[in-house]
Amino acid sequence: MADDPTLRFYAENAAVYAEHVMTPTGARLNAFLALVPAGGKILELGCGNGRDAAHMLSLGFDVDATDGTPELAAEAERRIGRPVRILRFEHLDANATYDGVWACASLLHAPASSLVDILGRIHRALRPGGVFTASFKAGNGEGHDSLGRYFNYPSAERLLADYASAGWRDVAIETQMGSGYDAKPTEWLWVTARRMF
Repeated sequence: MADDPTLRFYAENAAVYAEHVMTPTGARLNAFLALVPAGGKILELGCGNGRDAAHMLSLGFDVDATDGTPELAAEAERRIGRPVRILRFEHLDANATYDGVWACASLLHAPASSLVDILGRIHRALRPGGVFTASFKAGNGEGHDSLGRYFNYPSAERLLADYASAGWRDVAIETQMGSGYDAKPTEWLWVTARRMF
């Protein structure tokens, strides 16, 4: 995430944003965890306030919680009681390290032009058989919301093409109506993919 207004929004609103939603993501997170071996190593990209990391840790998973905003990472650290790494998506350089990668409402801020590279980095970071779940706000091209935050706003077709270009072969997309921090009706695209080899 290299968009300065987006980074500034999360830096300036970290404490308020961290109180926005306190409960774990729920059914989507549980479905992801069901595909990860018990006690498996999970990379969380964009952990926000740490709500999902806390849930995964409570279930015995080995969680590497990361966020691109130091102020949000500090909020997450207070919740989970352990360090949260500052990591920008484009700096991920792990190789066959994780059993799962969880990216709930985070990769939607990745520049559209960089998404294929980032998806490739995530593919390399997973062990063979590893699972990756991410959520995006659906749309027809990148832009900023009313709060000044950048979103890549992909269509399902665009996501499938980007995942394929990054080397993913086993990809499923589901849509779900919901909302977000801005409280506006939102069509979410939930993508689950597995590294086959």
